Amino acid sequence: MLKSVVRAVGAAVRVSSSTSPAARALPLSCPALCPPSSATTRPFTRSLWMLSSKGASSSYRPKLFGSQALNPLVSCGCGGLHTEGDKAFSAFLSDEIKEEAKIQKSKTLPKMSGGWELEMNGTEAKLSRNVAGEKITVTFNVNNSIPPNFDEEADQAQQKSAAGAEEEEADIVSTPNFVVEVTKQAAKHSLVFDCHFPEDEISHGEGEEESDIFAIREVSFQPEGDTDWKETSYTLNTDSLDWALYDHLMDFLADRGIDNTFADELMELSTAAEHQEYIKFLEDLQGFVKCN
Repeated sequence: MLKSVVRAVGAAVRVSSSTSPAARALPLSCPALCPPSSATTRPFTRSLWMLSSKGASSSYRPKLFGSQALNPLVSCGCGGLHTEGDKAFSAFLSDEIKEEAKIQKSKTLPKMSGGWELEMNGTEAKLSRNVAGEKITVTFNVNNSIPPNFDEEADQAQQKSAAGAEEEEADIVSTPNFVVEVTKQAAKHSLVFDCHFPEDEISHGEGEEESDIFAIREVSFQPEGDTDWKETSYTLNTDSLDWALYDHLMDFLADRGIDNTFADELMELSTAAEHQEYIKFLEDLQGFVKCN
């Protein structure tokens, strides 16, 4: 009997560890690390709440196999499950929403300079402008746009607290991948640039006064208006590209308003949009837990 249980558990582990390749689509939304910039930032609060001693719900710590699951249920007319743990969860979310609202700089999204028109569809943003018969479109998604440095920041804050030093909150900056699509009136295909914010500033030559804060990852011709990146179209990867050709591609984008100033403002816009979505998610989560 014991051997059968062991074999069953082993089979479940093997099945759960398998993965499937993810489909690639426009726009891409994988996170990338970016050095500090002049983009609008907000205090880093999401991973530090467990270190704080403030708030009515700070004493609550969830346990996998604690006695919370055995507490009597709280009656509710909605017919849903409610526990004392749900009440503590809701109280914590209430405090978290208030803290995030305090640090929110504005309830409206910042505007991009250069005549860009903004369209928001949930977490996806689309910027567009027309220049001398060309249509330039930039799309990005705020999902997964926060660099994954929560654990590192939390460890640093915990060390400062243990040493008796004053905690300095870090800043959250959204650095999404973004896709630039340039369309000409007489062309059947659009020239598409897959761009991202690299971990380090990129410099392609000596003597440059300013490094690029964003980089081109791939370039390809794609059918106009098609949201799916067709793998059958040739894609130029810039990892092994001649620097002269790469610089011409960057100049091509800069002539159409995609430069460091644009990238800086895009981070500011994405950071504000991501923060709005985060607060909205907390509010929806609290409403779901409370069954409002």
